[in-house]
Amino acid sequence: MFIDSATIYVKAGAGGRGCNSLYRDKYQRKGVPDGGDGGNGADIIMTPDKNLNTLLDFQYNRHFYGRAGGHGSSKQQRGKDAPELIIRVPVGTVVKDVKTGCVLRDLDNEKEEFIVARGGKGGLGNRHHQDATNGEVPEERKLLLDLKLIADCGIIGFPNAGKSTLISNISNAHPKIADYPFTTKFPVLGVVKSNEKTFIVADIPGLIRGASEGKGLGDKFLRHIERTKILVHLVDMAGFEGRDPLADYEAVNNELKRYNSLVAKKPQVIAANKMDLKGAAQNLERFRKAVKKKVYPVSALKREGLEDLIEAVSKRV
Repeated sequence: MFIDSATIYVKAGAGGRGCNSLYRDKYQRKGVPDGGDGGNGADIIMTPDKNLNTLLDFQYNRHFYGRAGGHGSSKQQRGKDAPELIIRVPVGTVVKDVKTGCVLRDLDNEKEEFIVARGGKGGLGNRHHQDATNGEVPEERKLLLDLKLIADCGIIGFPNAGKSTLISNISNAHPKIADYPFTTKFPVLGVVKSNEKTFIVADIPGLIRGASEGKGLGDKFLRHIERTKILVHLVDMAGFEGRDPLADYEAVNNELKRYNSLVAKKPQVIAANKMDLKGAAQNLERFRKAVKKKVYPVSALKREGLEDLIEAVSKRV
């Protein structure tokens, strides 16, 4: 199951208590302070892992607690520091503080790590010639995790435009394919090979009018194309259910503008799909005159025109 959003609670470990102790022997009747310091509590660290691709685990495990530091003891013995608690998330996870709404870190690099909650420092023992102190209180936070997939290219278009068929025929991905809208319920990643180059492509669930405002599935998954370098805009040139290809093209672009102006400005490779069906050729001629941009006619089902499309995408990537 693909889960791209989760809310979790984290609380680091408290610092250990300092020790009140007096050393006495036959030469030290009054006593010498020898209480050790407490150990530091555990930090909670979040790190991206390239082997993960969903936040599903956080649907069942939402609370994370760091261990407390060890208490100090006599003979100036310091308490043991608690080991760090590491939380692994998919690469591309955005960490937000629920209380403030601030973005704490965008974990888009697998070698990166981030301390989401610091453990409390250990208290001081009376060896410092003052009363022992308790350890510091640790940080605690409620966090929102948002996953934005990292892909070189995103495939966008209306439902049933043929996006799943296209990605299954140009990559190693195997999404569900059917002749009804919204077959794709979540983004699908695939690796495409072009000569000696490879790039990652993402199939985004179909967009409809009002997707940026919450209609359909688009609003939930539009964020997955924010990191892509380019977009493949797949247009059903046969006009599924009597739709107009030009109107579909303009509608999708308008939703991108309403969602995020930077996303709308991403380079697009326009692919006219279903060219094997009746009426597609006439629609393509009218579409080209109106759009006045390079259009790649393809039939994803019959694998026609895909080599030219892949080469065009590869050059842009």
